[in-house]
Amino acid sequence: MDKSMVQGFVVGGIAMVVIGAGAVGGYKAWTQPKFADVVGVKEVTHTVVTPREECQDVQVQHQAPVQDEHRVAGTAIGAVTGGLIGSAIGGGKGKTLATVAGAAAGGYTGNQVQKNMQQKDVVTATERRCRTVQDKAVKLVGYDVTYRLDGKDGVVRMSFKPGATLPVKDGRVVTAAPEGKS
Repeated sequence: MDKSMVQGFVVGGIAMVVIGAGAVGGYKAWTQPKFADVVGVKEVTHTVVTPREECQDVQVQHQAPVQDEHRVAGTAIGAVTGGLIGSAIGGGKGKTLATVAGAAAGGYTGNQVQKNMQQKDVVTATERRCRTVQDKAVKLVGYDVTYRLDGKDGVVRMSFKPGATLPVKDGRVVTAAPEGKS
């Protein structure tokens, strides 16, 4: 065998290997699945809690400020009135005793009457009452998609809800959203 013949065999052998490898690769690409079947879709959500202040105006009653804390006016008016009524009863030393007893009883009664009046004396005011409430919202995070490709199941998280199949490229599921879908 001469040298050129050996070179021809070598070059021919290399060409056959290259053509064979290309044919195998082309066959694999031609026989690979183009789609994976979607067998399950589950929404993935997250609950978001947002605090906010809620206020309302409320009518409230308070005891009015007391002008005469020791009820001197009620006691004095009661004592004078009681003394006048007591002096009208009896005569002599009995009149003096009735006047003193009437003044004492009248003073006590006037004090208690003023106390009751002060307790019932109320003022109404509007107060703003606020409290924090929690607003809850459910936010969609994505979808956990279970698919079947070449008899094997897999799961991917996707930003959009897929249809019945997922596209496959180079033996892998394509998870990117098609144009116009998010």
